Amino acid sequence: MNKKEWEEFLDPYVQTVGELKIKLRGVRKQYQKKNLYSPIEFVTGRVKRLDSIQKKAKKRAYKPSQMIEMEDIAGVRVMVQFVENIYDVLDLLHKRRDFEIIEERDYINNQKESGYRSYHVIIKYPIDTIDGHREVLAEIQIRTLAMNFWATIEHSLNYKYEGQIPDEIRERLSVTAEIAYALDREMSSIREEIQEAQLLFDGERPLPEDLVDND
Repeated sequence: MNKKEWEEFLDPYVQTVGELKIKLRGVRKQYQKKNLYSPIEFVTGRVKRLDSIQKKAKKRAYKPSQMIEMEDIAGVRVMVQFVENIYDVLDLLHKRRDFEIIEERDYINNQKESGYRSYHVIIKYPIDTIDGHREVLAEIQIRTLAMNFWATIEHSLNYKYEGQIPDEIRERLSVTAEIAYALDREMSSIREEIQEAQLLFDGERPLPEDLVDND
């Protein structure tokens, strides 16, 4: 596909990410207005980079017409403070009627060999364009701040070493994954105290995406 065709192909995914971010950030604001603790800390989103799409399509031997089967071209990440909040957010997603959940992948209780933890929800999201109605596959990842820190580092190293991370670094990553999860468990043990304290000033502190995400 040429540049114009790629832009047309990606436009529905850009729209999907934009709409999902607005809706999920809106959930947090609803909690704030009611002076309730929100299970959502902040929400980010992205459309997969063109070179990553092409690399994945080549690896899976996809024809251009099959690329709509990719589940992670549109990706939204919901960050939470505590492991328990992951399931609170999951419950919120199950109650929504503006998209259909078609698959779930629990990498919290079934972590990847690398140490990666997160909860993935694959959805079918309806959008309307000037060309008509269609449904787009998107991936919603739910993870704690500690899980996200670890996953971001691991992703960067995978990119640097093209998926072939040296054994020594891979072993250290495995160790730090357990340290990150131990931190999550420890924070969960004082979760109620933290939540009560945060409710005292939650309405005054800016959201992380308000500071860095201007789209």
